Amino acid sequence: MNDNGRSGNELAERQQHVDHRITRGMDDRKQVEQTADRIRDELLLTLEELDRRRGRMLDVRYQVQQHSSALVAAGAVAMVLVGSGVGLAIYRARRRDEILRKKRRKALQRAWENPDQVASSAKERPIGVELGRKLVLIFATALATAVAKNSVQTLVPARQPPSPASLLE
Repeated sequence: MNDNGRSGNELAERQQHVDHRITRGMDDRKQVEQTADRIRDELLLTLEELDRRRGRMLDVRYQVQQHSSALVAAGAVAMVLVGSGVGLAIYRARRRDEILRKKRRKALQRAWENPDQVASSAKERPIGVELGRKLVLIFATALATAVAKNSVQTLVPARQPPSPASLLE
């Protein structure tokens, strides 16, 4: 004991808390409890704020009020796009007859210039090229059919006829 009636341990605690105005005169347990209470209060405030923000995020009226200018702009853009699409459809429907007349004039001009190619607009290829192209197509078709058949046979087990014993049951 010191001459003022305090133990050396208590004096050391007081020395540690000299710099802390709030915790001066408190022992460690009270200080920890007060700190825990403060942290708990801050956590509750944070949770309340998060709950408030969640409520606002899910509130449609609030979101419409906050973002009304963006919604108006998006609506205007949508209306312009829809209007443009309708206008283009009307324009093309009215011009369809004119386009058909142009195509017929071009077809007649092609027929007049090349009477041998009236049925097709493509130029005839040499017979060797056409034969080679058709052979490649036949080979590719046969190969694809064989691969598909093999895949089906490996993926789906073959059905076995019922055994005579199972028919008697």
